[in-house]
Amino acid sequence: MRYPNIEKAVFLDRPNRFTARVELAGRTETVHVKNTGRLGELLRPGAEVWLTEPGTAGRKTRYDLVAARKAGGLLVNVDSQAPNAVAGEWLAGLGLGRVVPEYRYGASRLDFFLERAGGAASLLLEVKGCTLERGGLGWFPDAPTERGLRHLHALREAASSGFRSALLFVIQMDGVTEVRANVQTQPAFGAALAEARAAGVGVLYLPCHVEPDSLCVAGAAAAEAWLRGGSL
Repeated sequence: MRYPNIEKAVFLDRPNRFTARVELAGRTETVHVKNTGRLGELLRPGAEVWLTEPGTAGRKTRYDLVAARKAGGLLVNVDSQAPNAVAGEWLAGLGLGRVVPEYRYGASRLDFFLERAGGAASLLLEVKGCTLERGGLGWFPDAPTERGLRHLHALREAASSGFRSALLFVIQMDGVTEVRANVQTQPAFGAALAEARAAGVGVLYLPCHVEPDSLCVAGAAAAEAWLRGGSL
């Protein structure tokens, strides 16, 4: 996926979860942060950030903050809507069957239902974006997520009922190929992930290449093999 009208700025502070103040072209601008996570290791005073100007009428802010450079140089896409867009493009390109977004399963709404042709097993997929890196690994979540717990429980229930189901981590940075449960932040997520795996839920990784104006899949062989019927 690609963003229009990208501009570079300098992060100043974050008054709340939804907005940040940046220095852009010599002026202070309040921008929308497209991620309600903590992003503490990314959004620090003086950090390089990138903005896109959607041009949507009626907005309170002119720009969206979509990427930030971590101390040490790693560029991270922080747009929480990007993982679903990237995963949707990738799934459609595989040609495995009809891709249905926002699929309701029980009381939950999961990101994708992949309806396979020719009697092959259909798939339920929930997508999570990973923006937190430590020691060359990705970690999720970076803030407690009750919604994430509900999705894991739904995937586990689906797997126990005979559905093929998986959690797909879209890794929003270069050089990271694996995501682990951030039990320091939310022990319950780690427990729920282990229970889901034990019930047969696949845990898939979609490594990506990041540019200030784009997020693209960079390595998906293992995830694609699982979707096509292989094992992890």
